[in-house]
Amino acid sequence: MNTRSTSTLGHVALMVAHCAGMVDLVALPVWVGTLIQHFKLDPQQAGGLATLFLIGAVLSSVFLASRFQRVKGRWIAACGYALAAICFGLLSQPLDYPVMAALHAVGGLAAGAALSVTHGTIARSANPHLKFAIVGVGLGIFAVLFLGVSPKVIAAAGGYMLFAIFGGVMLIAALVCAVGFPEPERMASAAGDTVVERIPRTVWFGILGISAMALVQSMTFSFLERVGNDRGFSLNAITGVLVVLGMVNLLPAALAAMLEKRWSARRVLLAGPVIQALLAAVIMNAPGFYAYAAAASVFAAVMIFTHTFAFGLMARLEPSGRAMAATPAMLMVGAAIGPVLGGTLVKTAGYGSLGLAAVLIGTLAVLCMSRLPGHAPSSLAQEAA
Repeated sequence: MNTRSTSTLGHVALMVAHCAGMVDLVALPVWVGTLIQHFKLDPQQAGGLATLFLIGAVLSSVFLASRFQRVKGRWIAACGYALAAICFGLLSQPLDYPVMAALHAVGGLAAGAALSVTHGTIARSANPHLKFAIVGVGLGIFAVLFLGVSPKVIAAAGGYMLFAIFGGVMLIAALVCAVGFPEPERMASAAGDTVVERIPRTVWFGILGISAMALVQSMTFSFLERVGNDRGFSLNAITGVLVVLGMVNLLPAALAAMLEKRWSARRVLLAGPVIQALLAAVIMNAPGFYAYAAAASVFAAVMIFTHTFAFGLMARLEPSGRAMAATPAMLMVGAAIGPVLGGTLVKTAGYGSLGLAAVLIGTLAVLCMSRLPGHAPSSLAQEAA
């Protein structure tokens, strides 16, 4: 199997592409909160728009994943983010709800395609666990900047500024990808292409488990800002929590890289959904600010840490890169359901119902993760090294 090193510019391009494509992981509470507060949508409508974006990302990721080895990643990434930038630029203008819905869907299709080739390229690196951890640190830096600045800017300039910010992020990603997006480091040989004819069954269980965690993540995260606001916490207090959340998000990917050889991936994948569900229940049911703030501050970090281990393990179990090119789908098929499901539950049964739903879905995630081995088979691990 031939290998090639990725240049510094290539690493930067993958990091920027990852941040742009994973914007929902960072921005959902501000996104949904802005749609409710500034656009006067009810929780179900606001969650529905975010869901349309994520459904679009799922569909394009599923389409591209099986074709990953036959497409030019650089141009898919650059053109995808450019189209997403156009969609968000249009959303920064006054529009009717159906037009907003269509632009969210098209923007999701475009961004999902770009993120799919990004994750497929990372999966074909010499050490996918480490590479995914590195781009995860970049996402943490992006989260600090976005969550520290955007709520106050949006409060001062109006809700349309949210989409202007999104458009700017996508445009920067398009330009960087056009210039520096790398080729996969590990190029499969003709023989290597036939080593893994089917995605292993254990990987499918991992995909389902991560999708379930993504559902809990988006369902809870979408209403993290709103639940604090409805409990009477001030804008400054909630913004402070979001900033701390962003700063905490700098740590999990780096820790995952440090602990790759020390901790069993299987144990991490079994513990992650349990901790995530408990934190979600605290966020949605805690009566006081400090319990809410403590749980909210580390909530996203659990997903980042767990997913880094899952990505590294599954990339070695399925070394062609096809399954990991579907990473946006496995994340966003759950994330797509989350905002609208969360909005429906909040509208009909209150915030407490989200905590109960998180526990039930977390149980399903644990059952799926239990089917994964602790490590990839030695032959595949050596091949990926």
